[in-house]
Amino acid sequence: MLPQPLHPSVVHFPVALVVLLPLAAVVAFLAIRRGAALRPAWLPVVALAAGLVLASWAAIQTGENEEEAVEGIVPAAAFHEHEERAKLFFPLTIIGLVVVSAGLLPGRPGQIVRGAAIVTGVGLAIVGTMVGHSGGRLVYEHGAASAYVQPGGVARSEAVDGDEGREPDERTEHDRR
Repeated sequence: MLPQPLHPSVVHFPVALVVLLPLAAVVAFLAIRRGAALRPAWLPVVALAAGLVLASWAAIQTGENEEEAVEGIVPAAAFHEHEERAKLFFPLTIIGLVVVSAGLLPGRPGQIVRGAAIVTGVGLAIVGTMVGHSGGRLVYEHGAASAYVQPGGVARSEAVDGDEGREPDERTEHDRR
Protein backbone atom coordinates (compact mmCIF):
# COMPACT_ATOMS: atom_id res chain seq x y z
CA MET A 1 0.00 0.00 0.00
CA LEU A 2 1.30 3.45 -0.89
CA PRO A 3 1.70 6.01 1.88
CA GLN A 4 -0.80 8.85 2.01
CA PRO A 5 0.06 11.57 1.37
CA LEU A 6 2.51 10.28 -1.23
CA HIS A 7 4.38 13.53 -1.97
CA PRO A 8 6.42 13.65 1.27
CA SER A 9 7.70 10.14 0.59
CA VAL A 10 8.53 10.76 -3.06
CA VAL A 11 10.39 14.05 -2.56
CA HIS A 12 13.15 12.35 -0.61
CA PHE A 13 14.37 10.59 -3.77
CA PRO A 14 15.33 13.71 -5.73
CA VAL A 15 16.84 15.19 -2.56
CA ALA A 16 19.10 12.17 -2.11
CA LEU A 17 19.96 11.85 -5.80
CA VAL A 18 20.80 15.53 -6.24
CA VAL A 19 23.33 15.26 -3.40
CA LEU A 20 24.82 12.02 -4.71
CA LEU A 21 25.12 13.17 -8.34
CA PRO A 22 28.01 15.65 -7.99
CA LEU A 23 29.80 13.35 -5.53
CA ALA A 24 29.55 10.41 -7.94
CA ALA A 25 30.69 12.64 -10.80
CA VAL A 26 33.80 13.69 -8.89
CA VAL A 27 34.65 10.10 -7.97
CA ALA A 28 34.13 8.89 -11.56
CA PHE A 29 36.05 11.86 -12.99
CA LEU A 30 39.05 11.09 -10.79
CA ALA A 31 38.84 7.37 -11.48
CA ILE A 32 38.85 7.97 -15.24
CA ARG A 33 41.82 10.33 -14.92
CA ARG A 34 43.66 7.58 -13.05
CA GLY A 35 43.03 5.10 -15.85
CA ALA A 36 39.66 3.51 -15.13
CA ALA A 37 37.63 2.50 -18.17
CA LEU A 38 35.32 5.31 -19.25
CA ARG A 39 31.97 3.52 -19.55
CA PRO A 40 32.02 1.46 -16.35
CA ALA A 41 33.18 4.50 -14.38
CA TRP A 42 30.81 7.09 -15.88
CA LEU A 43 27.62 5.05 -16.50
CA PRO A 44 26.63 5.10 -12.80
CA VAL A 45 26.73 8.91 -12.98
CA VAL A 46 24.44 8.81 -16.01
CA ALA A 47 22.13 6.43 -14.14
CA LEU A 48 22.00 8.82 -11.15
CA ALA A 49 21.18 11.73 -13.46
CA ALA A 50 18.41 9.73 -15.16
CA GLY A 51 17.05 8.71 -11.76
CA LEU A 52 17.05 12.36 -10.73
CA VAL A 53 14.96 13.29 -13.76
CA LEU A 54 12.42 10.55 -13.00
CA ALA A 55 12.30 11.31 -9.28
CA SER A 56 11.84 15.03 -9.95
CA TRP A 57 8.99 14.31 -12.34
CA ALA A 58 7.34 12.03 -9.77
CA ALA A 59 7.72 14.69 -7.07
CA ILE A 60 6.00 17.28 -9.26
CA GLN A 61 3.18 14.91 -10.14
CA THR A 62 2.51 13.93 -6.51
CA GLY A 63 2.76 17.57 -5.44
CA GLU A 64 0.14 18.57 -7.97
CA ASN A 65 -2.09 15.72 -6.80
CA GLU A 66 -1.97 17.03 -3.23
CA GLU A 67 -2.22 20.73 -4.03
CA GLU A 68 -5.91 20.99 -3.20
CA ALA A 69 -5.44 19.48 0.25
CA VAL A 70 -3.01 22.18 1.40
CA GLU A 71 -4.02 25.24 -0.61
CA GLY A 72 -6.38 26.49 2.10
CA ILE A 73 -3.76 26.01 4.81
CA VAL A 74 -0.53 27.50 3.49
CA PRO A 75 -0.15 31.04 2.15
CA ALA A 76 -0.54 31.19 -1.61
CA ALA A 77 2.78 32.99 -2.03
CA ALA A 78 4.70 30.28 -0.17
CA PHE A 79 2.99 27.53 -2.14
CA HIS A 80 3.61 29.35 -5.43
CA GLU A 81 7.30 29.80 -4.57
CA HIS A 82 7.73 26.07 -3.95
CA GLU A 83 5.80 25.12 -7.07
CA GLU A 84 7.79 27.52 -9.28
CA ARG A 85 11.11 26.31 -7.91
CA ALA A 86 10.11 22.70 -8.54
CA LYS A 87 9.00 23.54 -12.07
CA LEU A 88 12.35 25.21 -12.71
CA PHE A 89 14.29 22.32 -11.20
CA PHE A 90 12.74 19.63 -13.39
CA PRO A 91 13.91 20.97 -16.79
CA LEU A 92 17.31 21.67 -15.24
CA THR A 93 17.55 17.97 -14.34
CA ILE A 94 16.91 17.12 -18.00
CA ILE A 95 19.69 19.48 -19.06
CA GLY A 96 21.87 17.89 -16.40
CA LEU A 97 21.16 14.43 -17.83
CA VAL A 98 22.19 15.63 -21.31
CA VAL A 99 25.45 17.11 -19.97
CA VAL A 100 26.22 14.04 -17.86
CA SER A 101 25.45 11.71 -20.79
CA ALA A 102 27.84 13.67 -23.00
CA GLY A 103 30.50 12.77 -20.46
CA LEU A 104 30.62 9.37 -22.17
CA LEU A 105 32.49 11.00 -25.06
CA PRO A 106 36.09 9.79 -25.29
CA GLY A 107 39.22 11.90 -25.24
CA ARG A 108 39.62 15.58 -24.45
CA PRO A 109 36.03 16.59 -25.35
CA GLY A 110 34.70 13.99 -22.93
CA GLN A 111 37.06 15.14 -20.20
CA ILE A 112 35.87 18.73 -20.60
CA VAL A 113 32.22 17.69 -20.52
CA ARG A 114 32.81 15.50 -17.43
CA GLY A 115 34.25 18.56 -15.69
CA ALA A 116 31.19 20.52 -16.78
CA ALA A 117 29.01 17.70 -15.45
CA ILE A 118 30.53 18.17 -11.99
CA VAL A 119 29.72 21.89 -12.12
CA THR A 120 26.22 21.08 -13.40
CA GLY A 121 25.74 18.61 -10.55
CA VAL A 122 26.73 21.23 -7.99
CA GLY A 123 24.35 23.73 -9.61
CA LEU A 124 21.54 21.17 -9.49
CA ALA A 125 22.30 20.52 -5.83
CA ILE A 126 21.97 24.24 -5.10
CA VAL A 127 18.66 24.57 -6.94
CA GLY A 128 17.42 21.27 -5.45
CA THR A 129 18.23 22.55 -1.98
CA MET A 130 16.17 25.67 -2.70
CA VAL A 131 13.21 23.52 -3.77
CA GLY A 132 13.53 21.32 -0.69
CA HIS A 133 13.88 24.31 1.61
CA SER A 134 10.73 25.95 0.27
CA GLY A 135 8.87 22.64 0.66
CA GLY A 136 10.13 22.28 4.20
CA ARG A 137 8.87 25.77 4.96
CA LEU A 138 5.41 24.73 3.76
CA VAL A 139 5.41 21.89 6.27
CA TYR A 140 7.26 23.33 9.26
CA GLU A 141 6.43 27.04 9.09
CA HIS A 142 3.05 27.05 7.39
CA GLY A 143 1.57 23.78 8.68
CA ALA A 144 0.94 21.96 5.38
CA ALA A 145 1.01 18.62 7.22
CA SER A 146 -2.05 19.66 9.20
CA ALA A 147 -4.11 18.94 6.08
CA TYR A 148 -3.48 15.28 6.79
CA VAL A 149 -3.80 15.25 10.58
CA GLN A 150 -6.92 15.25 12.70
CA PRO A 151 -7.10 17.10 16.00
CA GLY A 152 -5.03 15.21 18.55
CA GLY A 153 -2.22 14.48 16.09
CA VAL A 154 -3.73 11.32 14.54
CA ALA A 155 -3.08 10.91 10.83
CA ARG A 156 -6.33 10.87 8.88
CA SER A 157 -5.52 7.55 7.23
CA GLU A 158 -4.96 6.04 10.72
CA ALA A 159 -8.17 7.53 12.02
CA VAL A 160 -10.13 6.14 9.08
CA ASP A 161 -8.63 2.68 9.63
CA GLY A 162 -9.46 2.83 13.34
CA ASP A 163 -13.06 3.90 12.70
CA GLU A 164 -13.91 1.00 10.41
CA GLY A 165 -17.14 -0.65 11.38
CA ARG A 166 -18.28 2.17 13.68
CA GLU A 167 -21.09 4.48 12.83
CA PRO A 168 -20.36 8.20 13.33
CA ASP A 169 -22.71 8.36 16.33
CA GLU A 170 -20.95 5.39 17.97
CA ARG A 171 -17.62 7.21 18.30
CA THR A 172 -16.45 7.99 21.78
CA GLU A 173 -16.21 11.52 23.13
CA HIS A 174 -12.43 11.32 22.62
CA ASP A 175 -12.96 10.46 18.93
CA ARG A 176 -15.14 13.53 18.40
CA ARG A 177 -12.48 15.96 19.68
